[in-house]
Amino acid sequence: MSGFDQVDGAVAEGDLIAHFGDVFREQRRLADGAALAPLGDRTVIEVAGPERLSWLDSITSQAVGRLAPGDSTELLVLDPQGRVEHAAGVIDDGESTWLIADDGDAEALAGWLTRMKFRTQATVDLRSDLVLVGYIDGGVISATATAAAFAPNGAALVWSDPWQRISVGGHQYSEVIEHPAADYAWRVAILTAEQADALAASLDREAFAGVLAAEALRVAAWRPRWTTEVDERSLPHESDWIRSAVHLSKGCYRGQETVAKVHNLGHPPRRLAALHLDGSDAVLPEPGTAVFAGDDEVGHLTSVARHHEDGPIALAILSRRAPIGDLVVRADGIDIAASQQVIVPADAGATADVPRLTRLSRRPTAPDPRDAVPGNGS
Repeated sequence: MSGFDQVDGAVAEGDLIAHFGDVFREQRRLADGAALAPLGDRTVIEVAGPERLSWLDSITSQAVGRLAPGDSTELLVLDPQGRVEHAAGVIDDGESTWLIADDGDAEALAGWLTRMKFRTQATVDLRSDLVLVGYIDGGVISATATAAAFAPNGAALVWSDPWQRISVGGHQYSEVIEHPAADYAWRVAILTAEQADALAASLDREAFAGVLAAEALRVAAWRPRWTTEVDERSLPHESDWIRSAVHLSKGCYRGQETVAKVHNLGHPPRRLAALHLDGSDAVLPEPGTAVFAGDDEVGHLTSVARHHEDGPIALAILSRRAPIGDLVVRADGIDIAASQQVIVPADAGATADVPRLTRLSRRPTAPDPRDAVPGNGS
């Protein structure tokens, strides 16, 4: 945590700072751009070398071959069946490409990249010596965090989360008029340990928020994460991740065929939904808790949070055939009413305009060819 755990009021849970004494106040200040959150649950991977961008472009879901210094994006690593294996935020500084991965995925992602190098002129280094802080851009904290960021090659390493809008080459399945991510101008600054210490010492206690506040804003923005929304079956379509992490018209990469087939011809078997939970019993269910429609189990919670305005909220991965409408979350023997807001519709995908062929059994009887001959006397 490097200095942030010494801030007055910091409450740690393992290696994370959960909060600084007042979770809801921290959320409001974080949402207003007046606070930053130490992100001890993420790790940086540095990819250097002259072929780094063309190589990453060829093996991941995103078009990064021409990423300019200072630009940000996001990529996924898929298996041959198109399922999500790894995910990372991406920023390049002209000399190195910096990947921001969830802590539980970082080592495996770095290992996979190392095995895939072959003769590529690129190096892969797990930079566990670096520290990350997150904040909402546009507020009073932005300039301070940007000025403190690590800039080994002259460009400040501040990642702009692309989830705020549909990326070039991406596609949004959500059909809402106003997407909740529109105000989610999330930034992540990469710091050295020394820079983190100096930043922690320079700010007032009111300028800090814990990961509980950061997670609540993420869930409210419907933003998927590897740690929470990914399991062994996850396709990027199911959580609307094509919006920010997949370029649909780039060249081939592992899993691309499945991505194209589901998007153009099929439907993802599951879909992400947002749930507003009844908070009257003061029970906040854990991720993994089952979701029911009547007596039928239709999915499970992936992320849960208490929001300063919306109360208890959650993201849930549901069967595509789960009904639209109110559901029930069953936790510790208690049924919690859950109002559902559709993120990925059940009919998502099948975007190709494929003409439907008339079935052979329904084709009209062929006319007598003599009827088409002028002057045949008929």
